[in-house]
Amino acid sequence: MNSLTAILLVGIFFGLAYCIRLLRSLHRKVIQRSERTTREIAAATKELQAANWQSYRQSEAFTQLLSLLKFDAVVPPTRSWAASPDLLLTLAQLVRAHKPKLVVELGSGVSTLIVAKAGARKVVSIDNSEEFAEKTREIIRDHKVRGVEVRVAELTNHASGSDWYDLSKLTDLKRIDLLIIDGPPGSKNPQARKPALVEFISKLSPKAVIVIDDVNRDGERELAEGFAQALPNHTLTIFSHEKGTAVIAPK
Repeated sequence: MNSLTAILLVGIFFGLAYCIRLLRSLHRKVIQRSERTTREIAAATKELQAANWQSYRQSEAFTQLLSLLKFDAVVPPTRSWAASPDLLLTLAQLVRAHKPKLVVELGSGVSTLIVAKAGARKVVSIDNSEEFAEKTREIIRDHKVRGVEVRVAELTNHASGSDWYDLSKLTDLKRIDLLIIDGPPGSKNPQARKPALVEFISKLSPKAVIVIDDVNRDGERELAEGFAQALPNHTLTIFSHEKGTAVIAPK
């Protein structure tokens, strides 16, 4: 074997070694990418299944709601900013079970209609927006519901440090049998609804029921726990609704 042949063989050897190393590296990358893609597909599938299940549950709750209550006009859209059907169904059931004389609601909308249709004697719904308040009034008029007052209380500085409803609009409210807290908007400020505890705890009747939406968020969960601690004869129940619902009711 001459030197040229030896050089060629060495070159071929190192070339093959390099190709093998390159193929191994490529194989590892393909496997890693494949595993990552598999995980992504699995996560996306799980998310899609959860969304489908949630949609089914909401459709089921809405169907039950339509069967439970008789409506004289079109029911407004639910979910997103509005209350979800699972919460609305729970509100209807609570009204029928506890028969509240006075319901106070923070944040008006389709829930105002449901509570009134379920049989509440008087409903006072507080909204910080005249625009949304008027939309709720239109819903109430369309469905020919009585005993509902939609009251506008603009957000002003509160002692808690958060903007909250104008207290002068709430002075006449007392012996509340059902308090529904779904306002003011709390997606950007976790403490936005916190003043409800100090401002309403003395306005509740002994057998009052408190319902808090959005307890999947930390601020609303803390508010629910605060009400439960302030009312030792009540029990806190968290429902796994779309947005999470807390019900603080007498034991």
